[in-house]
Amino acid sequence: MDNAVPAVGVTGVTLITPVTPTAGPENAPVDIPPLPVVNVSQAEAEAAALTAGMRRDVSRFTTYSPKTRARFVALARDAITRSSTVIDRPQVLVVVDRNPSVQALCFVLAFPDDTPWTALGGTPVSTGQSGRKFYYITPTGVFINTPDRLGYRAEGTKNENGIRGIGAKGMRVWDMGWQTAVKGWRPDHETGDIRLEIHATDPDFLERRLGHPASEGCVRIPATMNKFIDNHGLLDVLYEQASSYDGRFRALLPRGRTPSPIAGDALVVVDSGERPL
Repeated sequence: MDNAVPAVGVTGVTLITPVTPTAGPENAPVDIPPLPVVNVSQAEAEAAALTAGMRRDVSRFTTYSPKTRARFVALARDAITRSSTVIDRPQVLVVVDRNPSVQALCFVLAFPDDTPWTALGGTPVSTGQSGRKFYYITPTGVFINTPDRLGYRAEGTKNENGIRGIGAKGMRVWDMGWQTAVKGWRPDHETGDIRLEIHATDPDFLERRLGHPASEGCVRIPATMNKFIDNHGLLDVLYEQASSYDGRFRALLPRGRTPSPIAGDALVVVDSGERPL
């Protein structure tokens, strides 16, 4: 996205066209399709449609109170600013508050200019649990779902306790890369590296516990939210580009999907207990 130049597409939708990589003498240039860019009214209309869809299709979805929505927006803005992440098109951010008393996800519609950001709503989640050996505290920051890493899908296999740790077969797992996290069982706050992922959890035994810290460091979400994000590509705007020239991404993304024009690529983990706003 840093190497993007604006262009005007059809039907009033602006497209951001990445600079095509220079091909070698034996290779044809890679023609990367543009990222979608809609105007403010189109973005807000799409956000409203997504919210209505989540009301219908996502279990335990809520639009939160005005105070909670404002808090999510403020925390998201702060995290984006502190990380120097560039917002160059209207897009949704997946914002997770790891505060043990919150444990919730909220989609925030972000804009590249002075247009006010808005919160759509979300669901309970579970992030890293403290006090349990080999369980890490989910790190805060802005994490990009880049095509440098290929996510995968759950196989639905059970562990020795009969638990499907990343959900039923076919559930999407978003891989946000190796990240440094605090070892939740260490009183000295020693850190280590974890593979930060977003995934579902066992639908029979663990999903009901969402809303409380419980994971080994990843972000657990409801299965219906997993499907909604997957089917609308809400974290996959860069994967959608990659699918045009790489069969691995085409194989991973669901058939019959309807990618949103305000899809993004960022997981934003915040902690309202550490940074009250």
